Amino acid sequence: MARLKIMLVAGEPSGDALGAHLMRSARALAGDRVEFIGVGGDLMAAEGLKSLFPMSILSVMGLFEIAPRLRTILRRLDEAEAYARAEKPDLILTIDSPGFNKRLIKRLQDLDTVRVHYVAPSVWAWRPGRAKKMAELFDHLLALLPFEPRWFEKEGLPTTFVGHPVVESERAYDGEPRAFRSNIGVPPQGQLLCVLFGSRKGEVSRLGPVFVRALQRVAGQMPHTHIVSPTLPHLRDEVEALLARQPLPFTVTGPESKMDSFHAADAALAASGTVALETGIAGLPTVVAYRLNPMTAFLAKRLIKIEYANLINILLDRPVVPELLQEDCTPERIAETLKQVLSDPLQRDQQTEAGRLVRNMLRPGTLWPSAKAARVILNLADRNRGETT
Repeated sequence: MARLKIMLVAGEPSGDALGAHLMRSARALAGDRVEFIGVGGDLMAAEGLKSLFPMSILSVMGLFEIAPRLRTILRRLDEAEAYARAEKPDLILTIDSPGFNKRLIKRLQDLDTVRVHYVAPSVWAWRPGRAKKMAELFDHLLALLPFEPRWFEKEGLPTTFVGHPVVESERAYDGEPRAFRSNIGVPPQGQLLCVLFGSRKGEVSRLGPVFVRALQRVAGQMPHTHIVSPTLPHLRDEVEALLARQPLPFTVTGPESKMDSFHAADAALAASGTVALETGIAGLPTVVAYRLNPMTAFLAKRLIKIEYANLINILLDRPVVPELLQEDCTPERIAETLKQVLSDPLQRDQQTEAGRLVRNMLRPGTLWPSAKAARVILNLADRNRGETT
């Protein structure tokens, strides 16, 4: 069968992980018959992608955070469009980052290719009209959550629930929590707190000082606590500098130790986002805290229509995981809530059980999410050529 050229465009660390898993699964199904080009990060590069430009340029969140970098982003948009037209891929798969990717796909409507988006926008949370706009731009959508397809299919956009990548990360875990504790100097009965500042520089800068002041309070109440903080390489220096401002012993690790940290820790303090779902799936009791830029938050409050921010709470429709957002994201509230989670066995058990329930909800059938996603895009690319797999 003919060789397939698939263009991937990822703009966030989470999208980089999705793209890397998908590349690996697609090669397991199609071997060397598939060639990947496009934009990605370090994980996709490890799978053989030569990125058109650094993915970090697109890793910006929030209207007022994007504005200073708009000219650079628009220049990269021109570059990605020209690249797609020159390469003529059989399929373009944009991964999350809808602000950039929808603009790119809108420019490429005349290109003879299949246009697929991976990670459905949260139309169930805010701006449901986006579902119709997605249907106007894309030929297919890959959704992470089981209730998402109906929102898009009613607008005429074929949508496949492929499952959430967190269940695949958990599947791959084969570490030894006791050995990990020993390696970072924490005894089996010692208290270990996992602190997750976020995956973007803006998040670390915004949340870091608040988290540090909360940890200073934790140190006064639970002085024998050790902190572990897995983070991305480009954020490591900033995270180390932040944690040095509080008195508890700490260890900063790379992303390769993330799952070990989750399974070894007693609780986590996490920025709201995918990582807070990952801790839940791993069975780690978590306190979620987050602050947006004040103007972005002002707009979000008027647009968002759901009660919860954390996906475990959303999927179960009850507040199992404590959420401290915006004005509730204070050092005092964070420290007090962490103390409750660490000291209350019932609350810890409830979070662990919630994680188990959600883990089962986020894997469709017998295929792992990346394998299901890879099968869909390979079939669509082949169908575009008049072939079948």
